[in-house]
Order: sequence, then structure tokens, then C-alpha cells
Amino acid sequence: MKQPAPPDVAASVATLLQGRRCEAAVIGASAGGVAALLDVLPGLPPQVPVPVVVVVHMLRGRASQLAELFAARLAVPVREAADKDAVAPGAVYFAPADYHLSLENDGTFSLSNEAPHIFSRPAIDFAMQSAADAYGPALVGILLTGASHDGAAGLAAIGAAGGLTVVQDPQQAQSPLMPGAAIRLREPDLILSLQQIRTLLAMLGAGGPG
Repeated sequence: MKQPAPPDVAASVATLLQGRRCEAAVIGASAGGVAALLDVLPGLPPQVPVPVVVVVHMLRGRASQLAELFAARLAVPVREAADKDAVAPGAVYFAPADYHLSLENDGTFSLSNEAPHIFSRPAIDFAMQSAADAYGPALVGILLTGASHDGAAGLAAIGAAGGLTVVQDPQQAQSPLMPGAAIRLREPDLILSLQQIRTLLAMLGAGGPG
């Protein structure tokens, strides 16, 4: 198993990003995910050149207020993804409650109300697997804390497509099950702390992978 990156992660990230084209990033989280995202997403600069798509597990039957919560805290536009909307650079998109979110090959979002996947809708696997098909090696996938194995298969699909895969260090996650499942299924490119993931996002925003 790959060990967590050293404190000076910038050099490791720069090496992995060298010559890599980045067109989108997908982040998945579950239990403890909102707190983790409040740590990492403020690292995005105002002119982030890629869309950042976030899927967080939510209780069924409740409307999501994540877009409003993060819009007040980030320097980039924050929106809830809607069916047929363009996946446009320069914004953070949150999956809406009670729908699976997919990223299509034509550069748009699609929503579906298929059965919950691993008890979750939205499911991280849906977004990551569809994004892997749409963006291939130009995708960055990040999996954070969570009490489920949803996201493990999705992150593995991103890795198989040549994308960059990042997992939060399970030893530092509020709930280690999700990152641990991803690491066991397919070795990620990087295992990072939240602060290091924030550094990575700042480098994406600076055009590091371009």
C-alpha cells in the first residue's frame, strides 16, 4: 500500500501533474464530509480553470443546502447541478438531493432517480464512473471521509481511465471506511491529509496540470 505523502507534498503533486491535462475534478464524501470540504474547498482560487463537481451523501427526503452554505465561503461561483446544464469551468457544482448525478460526453450534467446505490442517492460511484468515461486521463478524482464503500469503484474507474486519483489519509479521516475501501480496491496516486488536498486544489487552480 502506498504511504501517505510527505509534508512537502507540492513537489510530489507537481511531478504527477507535469504534462497532465486537467479538464475536471470530482470530489466524493460522506460522513464527516461537509467539515472536510470546508477545509479543502477554500483552497480554490477565484479563477479556477476547471469545473469541480462535489457529491456528498445526504439523508433521503431533505433538500440540499450545500450550494448555499459553500457559496458564502468560497471565492468561486457555487451552484447546484441541474439536468442538461453545461459542466462549465470556473465553478463548483454540488449534486442535488435524491438524484444520481452523471457527467455526460457532451459536456452536460444528467440527473436520474434510479434506485439508491449502496443506500445512497446521489451516489459517488455514478458521478465518478461517468466522469471517467467523459474525461478519461484529463480527470482528477478525490475521495474523502465516509462510512461507506461508495466511491471506491468510481475512483478505481478514474484510475483505470488514466486520471489522477487522490484519497484522504484514512488515519486522519473522521470516518476511515470510504478512503480505506478505495485504497484496498485500487492503489491511488496520492494519499493526502486535508491540508495537502487543499494544496493540490490550489495548484489545479493555478493551472498546474495544464
